[in-house]
Amino acid sequence: MKILCISDETDPLIYSEHIATRYGDVDLVLSAGDLPLKYYEFIISMLNKPLYFVYGNHNQEYLDHYLSNSRPPYETYHQHAGGLPPFAGEFVDGRVRYDKRNKLIIAGLGGSMRYNNGEHQFTDVQMFRRILKMIPRLVFNRIFRGRYVDILLTHAPPLGLGDGIDLPHKGFSSLLVFMKWFKPAYLLHGHVHLVDFNANRIHLFKRTKVINIFRNHLLEDDQLGG
Repeated sequence: MKILCISDETDPLIYSEHIATRYGDVDLVLSAGDLPLKYYEFIISMLNKPLYFVYGNHNQEYLDHYLSNSRPPYETYHQHAGGLPPFAGEFVDGRVRYDKRNKLIIAGLGGSMRYNNGEHQFTDVQMFRRILKMIPRLVFNRIFRGRYVDILLTHAPPLGLGDGIDLPHKGFSSLLVFMKWFKPAYLLHGHVHLVDFNANRIHLFKRTKVINIFRNHLLEDDQLGG
């Protein structure tokens, strides 16, 4: 399986008329957030592949629309919000989804550590509560698909695994708990910008490979999926 992973900054190699030449053979696209929805729309229209995304702590256009449990019809949204949200793939923030085409289980936990009471920021306790809400669906997967989850898609990193020393970029210890309990093959995150593109993107934690997918990263793994 080949996955195009994106986060935080648009990439001119992707936002290009040549995207299909470079990435036309990917199976799906995963975004760790802080990107414009129109970027997702462009990728979907050019590659015709499924795209799954979470939100970060910046670039939160239409976040309330996606978080609402009773989203208005598109016609109503157009009238009252000044236009339709662009089609942006599958929102997996706080959710667990099964991609039937690729037989892949994806869970998402967007947002960053709470540092200024901004939207989509969480304390570690709040993030842990979000994880608890996922447990019924994760257990369902374990019973009927033989595993809890394949990929955990987050915006912020886990604590001590490629995170920063300042509070806004500090990682969540609750994500360490998630990996201990549910053993995803991968945790993919953004949020921590890589100035040096030769810097190490990958950390290992028990059975999980933690990868910083800042800007873009091509993940290839023939063992993924059911």
